[in-house]
Amino acid sequence: MTLLLLAGTFEARQVARGLAERGVDTIASLAGETRAPEPLAIPTRTGGFGGRAGFETFLEQGNISAILDATHPFAAKISHRTAQVARQRGLPYCQLLRPAWRAGPGDDWTHVADESEAAKHIPAGARVLLATGRKSLERFAQLSDCDVILRVVDPPAEPFPYPNGRYRVARPPYRLDDERALLAELRVDFVVTKNSGGTVAYAKLLASRELGVRVLMIDRPPQPEGCRVATVKEALNWMDQL
Repeated sequence: MTLLLLAGTFEARQVARGLAERGVDTIASLAGETRAPEPLAIPTRTGGFGGRAGFETFLEQGNISAILDATHPFAAKISHRTAQVARQRGLPYCQLLRPAWRAGPGDDWTHVADESEAAKHIPAGARVLLATGRKSLERFAQLSDCDVILRVVDPPAEPFPYPNGRYRVARPPYRLDDERALLAELRVDFVVTKNSGGTVAYAKLLASRELGVRVLMIDRPPQPEGCRVATVKEALNWMDQL
């Protein structure tokens, strides 16, 4: 059996370690969005497949017999395509989807469907920390009269597109003390984030709660139907039963 692990999350790294310890014949795939990502414990390819046809060709040439999807919760297009192709080809497929964040006492969250809706909730002159990824920046064009900070993992080659904005380069995981200091230093009024779930990026929400910062929470897109687990242990158990 050869397992394809669609990676790119903290949980995927843990799964890769477990698969390596088990000696499972596995190849991991990274989309290549992050420069110099932390190495995985198993053989890894980087980059897209070239659409659906390229993905199917890869499955055939690699003799892939099962797929474990541990991509980001917002990589919905990839997950839907993968689930559909696996179903049509009769390949076992399972999605590792970590639980979504839920607001607790003291949180000031507004749930929105996407970045464009989030921007409508932000008044002129506000100080905004975007934790939504570099590709989302164009959807915040109407915030050109706000003080906008976009957190990115890699230093961008291009200048910030809006006059009152800038990048903030930092790599996860983010500690609570650092997040608290960042929000206070920047005097942030709003944090805009995707509901990624998990523990790696949760500290910014705890810091927002403590400092009374409003959070615009972008809800997850619909996920594919089929096998789904919520933890690394469950994902490895699924693989053990194949």
